[in-house]
Amino acid sequence: MDWNKTKTIFIIVFLVLDVFLLSQLIKKNTASKAPLKRDASIEEQLKAAGIHYEPIQDDKEKNKQYLLYAKTKNFTEEEVSKLENQDVKIEGKTKLRATLDKPFKLGAQFEPDVLDTFVKSNILNGAKYHFWRYDKDLKQITYSQQYKDNQIFENVNGQLTLYLDDDNEVIGYEQTMLDSIDEYNKEQIITGFQAIITLFNKGMIKPDSNIKKPELGYYTLVQNAESQVLTPTWHLIVENGDKKENMFVNAFEGSVITTEKKLE
Repeated sequence: MDWNKTKTIFIIVFLVLDVFLLSQLIKKNTASKAPLKRDASIEEQLKAAGIHYEPIQDDKEKNKQYLLYAKTKNFTEEEVSKLENQDVKIEGKTKLRATLDKPFKLGAQFEPDVLDTFVKSNILNGAKYHFWRYDKDLKQITYSQQYKDNQIFENVNGQLTLYLDDDNEVIGYEQTMLDSIDEYNKEQIITGFQAIITLFNKGMIKPDSNIKKPELGYYTLVQNAESQVLTPTWHLIVENGDKKENMFVNAFEGSVITTEKKLE
């Protein structure tokens, strides 16, 4: 065996292989840094910014929605008397403040489904509320009222706040509720994807973010002491790194609704 000849062949083969791999690396880097076309679609712009979103299907049944007019509910002593195993007081007619006779244990790993059963069985009109937020630091769990399976976002007059002790047990709650809800002025709304575009065009979504599927609900448009008008609103959860942020877009006007509240 001619060792010198064999060694030369190996060197040539490895040199060729190195050149090939280097060319592939340069080609890949060049492709990733290619400038975005002037006429790039919004999908291409989102992709170039590393912004990912869950697939959104246009729900034609929800293309038109109503404005809502709602009044703040006045609770009665008769309603409160039906609640068992808790001490309930009415504050200013519109708020219930309750202390449970026996705390309800959540367990180390909180699951909304476990609490849903408690809420539906032990709280006035509990089935009309849906889990919204769990704040470990404040030891509070917030449910928001729903209207026809759509949540009413960030509304202090349609909200259920459950209070926890150091053992992660529910010890009491506060409840408010919207009542006598009427619909009027059914109009066309923007789609969930258009809501994403609105936020993107305003620079409110950072590169490399993930966007959860937009959720349609209601946000207060006009409010006074006893009543309010609510507008259809898209709610988006935008994740960037370990941070999550709630964002809201008016589904009629396509305008951004600003709120300072953020997720953990």
